[in-house]
Amino acid sequence: MAIILTDLWTQILIPVCALIGIAFSLFQWVLVSRVKLTPEKQTNNSAKDSKNGGYNDYLIEEEEGLNDHNVVLKCAEIQNAISEGATSFLFTEYQYVGIFMVIFAILIFVFLGSVEGFSTKLQPCTFNKDNMCKSALANALFSTISFVLGAVTSVVSGFLGMKIATYANARTTLEARKGVGKAFITAFRAGAVMGFLLAANGLLVLYITINLFKLYYGDDWEGLFEAITGYGLGGSSMALFGRVGGGIYTKAADVGADLVGKIERNIPEDDPRNPAVIADNVGDNVGDIAGMGSDLFGSYAESSCAALVVASISSFGINHEYTAMCYPLLISSIGILVCLLTTLFATDFFEIKAVKQIEPALKNQLIISTVLMTIAIAFVSWIALPSSFTIFNFGEQKVVKNWELFFCVAIGLWAGLVIGFVTEYYTSNAYSPVQDVADSCRTGAATNVIFGLALGYKSVIIPIFAIAVSIFVSFSLAAMYGIAVAALGMLSTIATGLAIDAYGPISDNAGGIAEMAGMSHRIRERTDALDAAGNTTAAIGKGFAIGSAALVSLALFGAFVSRAAISTVDVLTPKVFIGLLVGAMLPYWFSAMTMKSVGSAALKMVEEVRRQFNTIPGLMEGTAKPDYATCVKISTDASIKEMIPPGALVMLTPLIVGTFFGVETLSGVLAGSLVSGVQIAISASNTGGAWDNAKKYIEAGASEHARTLGPKGSDPHKAAVIGDTIGDPLKDTSGPSLNILIKLMAVESLVFAPFFATHGGILFKLF
Repeated sequence: MAIILTDLWTQILIPVCALIGIAFSLFQWVLVSRVKLTPEKQTNNSAKDSKNGGYNDYLIEEEEGLNDHNVVLKCAEIQNAISEGATSFLFTEYQYVGIFMVIFAILIFVFLGSVEGFSTKLQPCTFNKDNMCKSALANALFSTISFVLGAVTSVVSGFLGMKIATYANARTTLEARKGVGKAFITAFRAGAVMGFLLAANGLLVLYITINLFKLYYGDDWEGLFEAITGYGLGGSSMALFGRVGGGIYTKAADVGADLVGKIERNIPEDDPRNPAVIADNVGDNVGDIAGMGSDLFGSYAESSCAALVVASISSFGINHEYTAMCYPLLISSIGILVCLLTTLFATDFFEIKAVKQIEPALKNQLIISTVLMTIAIAFVSWIALPSSFTIFNFGEQKVVKNWELFFCVAIGLWAGLVIGFVTEYYTSNAYSPVQDVADSCRTGAATNVIFGLALGYKSVIIPIFAIAVSIFVSFSLAAMYGIAVAALGMLSTIATGLAIDAYGPISDNAGGIAEMAGMSHRIRERTDALDAAGNTTAAIGKGFAIGSAALVSLALFGAFVSRAAISTVDVLTPKVFIGLLVGAMLPYWFSAMTMKSVGSAALKMVEEVRRQFNTIPGLMEGTAKPDYATCVKISTDASIKEMIPPGALVMLTPLIVGTFFGVETLSGVLAGSLVSGVQIAISASNTGGAWDNAKKYIEAGASEHARTLGPKGSDPHKAAVIGDTIGDPLKDTSGPSLNILIKLMAVESLVFAPFFATHGGILFKLF
């Protein structure tokens, strides 16, 4: 049976879906911007916008005595400070990252160009020796261009996300005066702006790049898609620095603010008297939003690249079937439309009226998008694939049916949902694991730490089985291509996933602004409820990122092994085994670097906060203002300085191993880092999330059990705060950065594979 969807329609459909995504995010942004940060028109505006006539809105505001000009001005002022801090940090970070980007682009060009001694002659294709392909020099040039494009798109994605988050945080606080539902919708819409912009931008830039490169490459699809892998490398290398730098920034401030503020001085979280409070709120935006955005963009770019590389040497590429070749891009395009529909369920179809509806609403987003996406994938597989085709499988061509490919994508999609829900079970304070951790705080911080670590280790079990099953099934059905599209399946609902994820830090900031602006405790309770749900969804987002990273990394590993012409990776040969050992050690080395960076930066922060409390007269009484700028500077300096070594470790390892020890050892390193990195990443993220929510469980005092442990300032609460501060670097610095380590080393090895295959293994050649 022939393909139903014609090439022309494919070329129309992909960019149209991307543009719809961009238009939808701009529309959401317009809706968020309707909440005004100027005091005069506040009530008239809410009267026009509200669904229930506006009169009772007006009354609630009057009752809470909050039709107060000062509060709105104060919110606007705090928001401005946070936005400026985040923007200036990202600009500083991008200057350093920009230098790195230029150096690495030159490296790619030199390494890949030297494969054939910089000759411009045509060469026999790697996989099809009878055909002639474009020169290695052309490959070097185009790989470098796509690397730069990927890097720029990644940086822009993170930056735009941060801008919209800092734009929406104070607006969420102001909406919280009218009720929790209004605040939820504002925060969620802002998250959707980021989610859709990122998904659509990533897709559009990749699509345009492929079509422009095709003008030069013509029928040489093998060379074309090999050059495109640079796009994934660029995306992830920027994400690494964004994640590590942002993570160190946010956690240095957070740990410093908590240890001195809550434990020593007994003042509430986000109290304006705390000198580190602005730095803490800036950190949420640069770490959790800008870092997370770049990270998921990297995963998305790499899974697309891995699928395209394998497809280009399968029947799609050999027979030049354009629509089937674009199958990975079509999945992402339809994903944008599915997520658009899903978002409307949260913002327009159902209204949230009570606090306990927040978490179910966010979870329903995941379920609805997964169910709709399954139907959409079946449709795309039916119209865009021939009924039977062959897929490259380590030197052979394996015959695959189109329904088998549908199963590969679907199993990735559902494995993502399973990982998301298991993560939620282990990190939400609605379930027993976190409540047990909270209960262990009665006997002090030590038992809390023991329980938290145990929870993290235990939470690895089910996600690993989910990943294992999806790998086995998708590989059995469609070889390495199956695994690549399974990863794409997990990321196909990336717009919804990111919206839920960005919602967390926005509500966290909203709570901070409410506290600093001195709003009533009822408002703070509402923003805290939003924030607690946001904490869990952030953990779910990290689960997705780690699960997809494992699949993406394996697909890239398969593409690398094929490209480097290794027939089998034999664990029993010493070359490979030493690689395995070293690879498994790398995540520990990397985590050690990032954890120590947070520790030393937090140490400086604690000393500075103590110094201000001790030397500024009237600070505790609230008559003097703290010096916020010094704390912001400590965080900025620490993160810029400390992000370089872990970044260098990840970026240089494949180059050094590939050049000196050759492709077999490198394949061992990749396998080792994948296997150990996934475990550490999941356990670190979930341990940190559980400690954080155990603390929130005690603070909220919602159940009888929680009230026996509280109130704030009690001994169990202090023990919980200590657990939370230990968990901070685990869940927001080393845990989420590890999934980038796994993917980045694999994609980098794939990009440099031609060089390693020709010139690699210098040391072993000597002996």
